[in-house]
This record gives sequence, structure tokens and C-alpha cells, in this order.
Amino acid sequence: MNAPAAVAAKPVRGWLPRSMASRLYLILFAGLALAHALSFSLLFYERYVTATSMMLGNLELDVRTAVAVLDRLPADERAQWLPQFKRRTYHYLLGPGEPGQARLSARAQDIVGMVGGALGARYPLRAQTVDTRPERFQIHLTLSDGRPLTIEVIPSTMPIAQWLPYVLAAQLALLLLCAWLAVRQAARPLERLAQAAQSLSPAGDGQRLGETGPTEVAQAAAAFNAMQDRIGAYLRERLQILAAISHDLQTPITRMRLRTEAMDDSPERTRLLEDLEQIQHLVREGIAYARSAHGSAESAIKLDLDAFLDSLVCDYQDTGKAVSLSGRADAALVTRAHALRRVATNLIDNAVKYAGAAEVQVSRGVDDGFLIEVLDRGPGIPAEELDAVMQPFYRLEASRNRDTGGTGLGLAIAQQLAQSLGGRLSLSQRDGGGLRTALWLPAQSQS
Repeated sequence: MNAPAAVAAKPVRGWLPRSMASRLYLILFAGLALAHALSFSLLFYERYVTATSMMLGNLELDVRTAVAVLDRLPADERAQWLPQFKRRTYHYLLGPGEPGQARLSARAQDIVGMVGGALGARYPLRAQTVDTRPERFQIHLTLSDGRPLTIEVIPSTMPIAQWLPYVLAAQLALLLLCAWLAVRQAARPLERLAQAAQSLSPAGDGQRLGETGPTEVAQAAAAFNAMQDRIGAYLRERLQILAAISHDLQTPITRMRLRTEAMDDSPERTRLLEDLEQIQHLVREGIAYARSAHGSAESAIKLDLDAFLDSLVCDYQDTGKAVSLSGRADAALVTRAHALRRVATNLIDNAVKYAGAAEVQVSRGVDDGFLIEVLDRGPGIPAEELDAVMQPFYRLEASRNRDTGGTGLGLAIAQQLAQSLGGRLSLSQRDGGGLRTALWLPAQSQS
């Protein structure tokens, strides 16, 4: 048996993660990343529009000047001037250029029309697409001396700065941090509420939530604390009623016993004494159950768990009971010794009564806790009734019934004391027949 497990989460449909924190993180980060991507898309689109507008404006001014200058220069001097007219997205070539296709993109057609409008009817134009990846097309014209001139255009946006990817990475990291902080602020109160609910004590002395933070969180914490106080008050009231009734019944039971013992020997007298003994035993168990709800009133001490169990088992062996001990904890345990002894005694007595023998095993559990198991080869308990037998006054009529002397409070007392120790008690069927009772205890008892 391990430490108290959290309530199993129901499977979720689709690709959504299980935890609320993961879902919030996914939603926040996806939304922020989408907004970030949209901003960058708009930025690049604006850069594209601006770069195209600048290129067309510069080309319209440059082409009129460049063609006029080249047309008036001697043919052997034109090559020297070409570097002066070269731009990032277009340049001039002396000659017929490269062969291509007559089909032009819409953007190329706009550029050709703009160049034609700038040069006028004096220079007839012919344009061809040379390459599509990246787009590259050439505009062919003939100068006044009959020599060909080619304008090669390579439309493109402004190049991205080298530092821009680093800025993008920094912004994404900032988005991650902001999403994590937001999820942490939203999920931590829920985690604390879940932990407090798991450690909720019927006696009302469980973990209390701090009523601080945002208004909604403070209100939820206050409501939880008030609920815990009401549960504790209701339980204490009912346990006080049970303890008072059980205590007050002892006086008339004692008078009835004295009067019955004064009667002459007869079968009726014997049966009356047996009935009174059962009633008195039930009353004592009722008082013990009421007191077990206040097991936390005992101060916790540090004890050697191996020595504690060895002493307990030896007491049984000295009275001729078949009780054995195996395993070692090899560590000290801070707990309430009398409450732990009562739990262990109830479990061992239960195994000895119904199986004639008990096997006690101790080991280190998970989360730095301890695991004490009591195993027997008795009639066992049906799987569908393993939880029910932990309830007060519940008996199994088939084997563990009133005829055997059981009151139905032994396991209920053990469970309540185990909870007051911060532990957990569970029952399961043992392989090969019998019952396995497992008590998990934390290394540090609850205060």
C-alpha cells in the first residue's frame, strides 16, 4: 500500500491534457503565440507593401534617368556607367538578355506598365519571365543607336535584420514566462484546496486554508474553512451523544448484573449474564469509538518502529497467540504511540480471532513513509464488502457476526485512529485466501 492517492482523474476526450494547469497553459500560450504570429504577419505584410512601393517609386525615377544617360553616352562608355545605376532589386544589362517566357505575373505586368509610362512611346518595351523562384524578369528595349538594353528586375522585400530572430526568440520566452506565471497564480489555489480536501479531518482539525489573495480565492478558502468547522462540530456533537449514552448505560447495566448474579443458578440466569456481557462490551466499544475521534489530542513522540512492533508481537506470543513479525523499517517514526498501539492491536486481534494466527510485516513505503501489514488465512471478506466493513456497527453475518462477539466497531476505530495519525488503512483479499490489512503511516505524524 502506498501513500494516500489523489482521486483518479476521469479520462478526457481528444487531445486536451488532463490537468487544469496544463489546459490553462495551453490556452494562454496558444492565444499569445497566435497573436504574436499575427502581429509578425502584419509587420511583414506592411514591409512587403512598403518595399514594393519604394521599389516602384525608385524604379520609375531611375529608369527615366538611366535610359536617357545611357542613350546619350557613346557605346564604349556605357559599361562603365552600369554600376552607378545598379540597385538591389533591379539593374541594367547591355545586350539582348536571356531568353524567357512571355507570360508575366500581375506584379511584373504592373512594373512593366510603370516603366513603359516613364519612358514613353519612344522606347517600345518587350518583357519576359526568366525565372519564377525567385521571381526574375527582364524588360527589353532598343536605344537610339539600335543597340539593345535590358532591365533585369528581381522583386523582393527588404532583407530581415540578423538580430530579428533573437528578438523573436526573446519574445516567445517572455510569452512562456507570462503564461507560466498566469497559470501558476490560477492553479495554486486549486492545488491547495485539493490538498486541504484530501487531508480533511472529520474532527475538524485538518489543514486550514489561508484566507488571503484575490477575492474569489479568499472567499473559497473561507467557505472551505467554515465547512470544515461545521463538519467537525456536527461530528463532535454526535460523538458526545454516543459517548454520553454509552457512559450512562454502564450504571444500569452494572445494577442489572448485580441483581442477576444474586439470582439462583438457572439456565435463565446464565443467559441473562451472557446478554449483559455482550451489552457491556458493546457499550465499551461505543465509548472507545467516540474517544478514537479525538486521537489527535495525544502528543506525538519519536519511537523505534521495529522495537515497538517487536514488543507488541512478543506480548501476543507470551500469551500463546500465533503472531509473527517480519521485515524491518530501520528508521524512527514520529507518531502517537497509544493510538498506533490501538490500531495495531485491533488489526492483530481481528486476525487472531477469525484466523487463529496473524503475520505482521513492516517495510518502508513511498514518500518516506512506513507500511505495516497484518495478514491472515481466515475466511476473508468478500471484495464487494471490503469498504462496508470499515463503517461503524457493520457486521458480516456469514462469518464475522454477533455470535463471534464482534460489535462492528473494531475496524471503524482502527480506521479513525489511522486517519488521526495522518495515515491510511485499507483492506484487500490475500492471494490464496485470507485478509490483508495494510496501514500506511507518514514519517511525521500530523500535529
